[in-house]
Amino acid sequence: MQRFVQLALDFLGGSAPEAPRPAPAPAPPRVVAPPALPMGQVFQPAAWHHPRANRMLRLGSCDVAYEFKRGKRRTIGLSVSTDGLSVSAPRWTPVGEVEALLHDKSAWVLEKLQSARERAGEMAQARIVWADGAEFDYLGGRLRLLLDPTHTFTQVGAVFEPAAAPGTPATLRLGLAHSAKEGQVRDAAQAWLMKQAKALFAERLDHFAPQLGVRYSKLRLSSAGTRWGSASADGSIRLNWRLIHLKLEMVDYVVVHELSHLHHMDHSPQFWDVVASVLPDHAERRRALREAAVPLDE
Repeated sequence: MQRFVQLALDFLGGSAPEAPRPAPAPAPPRVVAPPALPMGQVFQPAAWHHPRANRMLRLGSCDVAYEFKRGKRRTIGLSVSTDGLSVSAPRWTPVGEVEALLHDKSAWVLEKLQSARERAGEMAQARIVWADGAEFDYLGGRLRLLLDPTHTFTQVGAVFEPAAAPGTPATLRLGLAHSAKEGQVRDAAQAWLMKQAKALFAERLDHFAPQLGVRYSKLRLSSAGTRWGSASADGSIRLNWRLIHLKLEMVDYVVVHELSHLHHMDHSPQFWDVVASVLPDHAERRRALREAAVPLDE
């Protein structure tokens, strides 16, 4: 609480009083900084709201509006994404039991929600505005788009120019007019990126498959929003073309991961032994992949 001190003026005895003085301006309000958080503690907002929320629960000092679903499952499942918290429960599980679990796991839930929000911010910052001069990550380096109207417009061409010096971006010249709309620039650039991705993935699959003692039957590109790759029992491999934005060691991890599934279609200890046989540092690569912010284009 602010303290105000009023000063009294003394007058000399028998002298005339002084002319009235203007009232002093009120003191500016004191701005009190919030106390510093203990080491390791993360600031939590007052509320979290899933876009498909149908239930609300107070966890600690936060209101968490979450998506609640019932289905054919045996246990309660908690999932946190950039949308927020989703909870799945068996049809017979009482709501009270679900909420008791959420209270028990509240620290984990709030930590994951904060991480998801930070992740969403990183992804938003990585979003590409497809225009002349735009830059984005390409195999661990930077690539700059340059619209070059000297190319024919009947079929969009693309010319790759390596970086002129270390620390400078490479250049991708697109045969588009400077007035091209963002969608046109995006489609032309992504067509080139997908072509490079498929060629690179095929080369890395052919490199690692003999080392793992497997043969893949087909390679397909994916644009899934949540998966880097998948493998089928018939030997077909799907890899997300956006891996082309990341460093080669992360691409290789995903390639080896999916090829290893041709030995074991699970994530058992035996599966990880296969991965480690060619990538002893697979845990570090996996961690780097989780932390990577891949450019968004939507």
